[in-house]
Amino acid sequence: MNYFYLVPIASLFALGFAFYFFKKMMKESEGTEQMKTIAKYVREGAMSYLKQQYKVVAIVFIILAMIFAVMAYFGLQNNWVPFAFLTGGFFSGLAGFFGMKTATYASARTANAAKNSLNKGLQIAFRSGAVMGLVVVGLALFDISAWYLILDHFIENADSGHKLIMITTTMLTFGMGASTQALFARVGGGIYTKAADVGADLVGKVEAGIPEDDPRNPATIADNVGDNVGDVAGMGADLYESYCGSILATAALGASAFVLNPAMQLKAVFAPMIIAAIGVFLSILGIFLVRTGENADMKKLMAALNRGVNVSAILIALLTFVALYLLGFENWKGLSFSVISGLLAGIVIGQGTEYFTSHSFRPTQLIAESGKTGPATVIISGMGAGMISTFIPVITIALAILSSYLCAIGFDVEHMISGENLSMGLYGIGIAAVGMLSTLGITLATDAYGPIADNAGGNAEMCGLGEDVRKRTDALDALGNTTAATGKGFAIGSAALTALALLASYIEEIKIGMLRLGQTVLEFVDGGTVEIAKASFIDFMNYYQVTLMNPKVLVGIFIGSMMAFLFCGLTMNAVGRAAQKMVEEVRRQFREIAGILEGASTPDYAKCVEISTKGAQREMLLPSLLAIAIPIVTGIILGVPGVMGLLAGGLGSGFVLAVFMANSGGAWDNAKKYVEEGNLGGKGSDVHKATVVGDTVGDPFKDTSGPSLNILIKLMSMISIVMAGLTVAWSLL
Repeated sequence: MNYFYLVPIASLFALGFAFYFFKKMMKESEGTEQMKTIAKYVREGAMSYLKQQYKVVAIVFIILAMIFAVMAYFGLQNNWVPFAFLTGGFFSGLAGFFGMKTATYASARTANAAKNSLNKGLQIAFRSGAVMGLVVVGLALFDISAWYLILDHFIENADSGHKLIMITTTMLTFGMGASTQALFARVGGGIYTKAADVGADLVGKVEAGIPEDDPRNPATIADNVGDNVGDVAGMGADLYESYCGSILATAALGASAFVLNPAMQLKAVFAPMIIAAIGVFLSILGIFLVRTGENADMKKLMAALNRGVNVSAILIALLTFVALYLLGFENWKGLSFSVISGLLAGIVIGQGTEYFTSHSFRPTQLIAESGKTGPATVIISGMGAGMISTFIPVITIALAILSSYLCAIGFDVEHMISGENLSMGLYGIGIAAVGMLSTLGITLATDAYGPIADNAGGNAEMCGLGEDVRKRTDALDALGNTTAATGKGFAIGSAALTALALLASYIEEIKIGMLRLGQTVLEFVDGGTVEIAKASFIDFMNYYQVTLMNPKVLVGIFIGSMMAFLFCGLTMNAVGRAAQKMVEEVRRQFREIAGILEGASTPDYAKCVEISTKGAQREMLLPSLLAIAIPIVTGIILGVPGVMGLLAGGLGSGFVLAVFMANSGGAWDNAKKYVEEGNLGGKGSDVHKATVVGDTVGDPFKDTSGPSLNILIKLMSMISIVMAGLTVAWSLL
């Protein structure tokens, strides 16, 4: 039990260092009065949007909590679920709020620091991004450790290991609260930011021929606000949910895998929490290692960030062996290599994403060169590059799944899916997901850094800070585009491993649901029986006939695959509709407000912020509510086999589609940056205009639809877990 207290201690360390980095950033100068004014506009717009979003989400949460309370009353789920659901959503939203608040204060300070030093600008932006990373892991570990202590105290002791299974499966349900909040944050924030970005680019850059972030563009403030609400608050809520989901799913699998070994069961539950706690300390160390020299190019800047991430990853790989050995696992070496499988998968996915999206490499340069023949070929080559790029993360995740499974079972290939080996192998996959996310404190910092650098560039442009400053902020911004694409690849890769662990946890929740309803025996079609408390995963697969020959499974697979495309289509169209209104408003202001393009009058920034806010609030509801409703309806109609098919189909298609969209969008964005640095004719050339169109198409790809898919995958799993009692009690087919 003493090992467990490392978890709350790590959470306090993370929150303490997040506060330290925030206070250190706030001591830096925000620059001139104009820089302060621009930053204030962005900060007020971001906070105003977030308050509106939280009002809408609060209504949804209250309704869902009431539904869960009714289900608990009728014995369809645990009485703690409504409270766990609400706390998960609250902490997810809180993590996004703190991260975004820091980002809106950091952008002007980064721009001001870039007047004198590229390294100073990098450190302020990165350590401000680290606030987001450390707040996420700190709040997550605090939430997990608090709920464990509460449930351990109040849940009555049950027979042989059953108590820990009840605790861990109940804790999983606060992941649904985090997932629901994350989905609204990602979808709403993504629609907001891209409506503003598309409007600013199409009218400002292409039609009016003015630079990006030019103060004469009415949509500029809304564009900068959007970077914060989508890429900081949305990403923070998203990865908070991934982090919690991987730890809790693995804890639930550990409780099941070691149910007959009470001495090891508790340690198997604590192991993912302890690995995550160790990762917090090493992430803080890695953050202090990030620095660069002056006049660094893109590769040197990327190397500076990678130094911190890689040192953290190497150290946690080594300390995992020590931690699992001290916990007393018989196969501590094998499980340690499962963790390393996840860590390596995260690094490989990141490097692969960097290759396909950074303008330092040929794929993105080729997209820029295709602009010689117009925007159509830019779009074609960007889509092609994005499709090709999927092979690296897909093969990497496939190898990570196989290697982590085999390491956990001691490479007993002959009995890979036998009862005990299956449980242990799935535990290995879960702990690989924890390994991939163990250094989230620093990997999320590299992601949150991106919008801070982007806003710093916007502030520098709007305040006319000069070519040297803009050159430094452009370098930081281009790096941010790559780290953002890398972060999205990392997020979807971790979602794939986490969703697989959640799929196994779903069966555990089905078992709990059956026992809660008074069913004690599984009766098979051949007349055989097995006690539910002792039944294995294979027993449940046989009982529910979860095979590819079962039409309910096949229908579920098709619906799950369709959900990824339906969700993307709805969110893409939502961006399109909101962007149309933004384009019309910017054109109206250029037409009706005299002197805007001459700089003689100030645009109506507030109107554009209002359009993005209203558009995002309205458009985010349908796709988000569909993501919640479809798993429930599938369970009611098709039962457990249909839900298993739904989750498998959504995972397979959603993972690949998300990687394609994120990498295409990132490559289009950096192809534009490559031209703007003076290549292929530079700014204002026909090639530049073509790449701006490509970037505009890629905006909803990489910042709205693609990133939302990894939440969709996990949210459907979480909803299925929470609704397992209802599915067991009643299904039409």
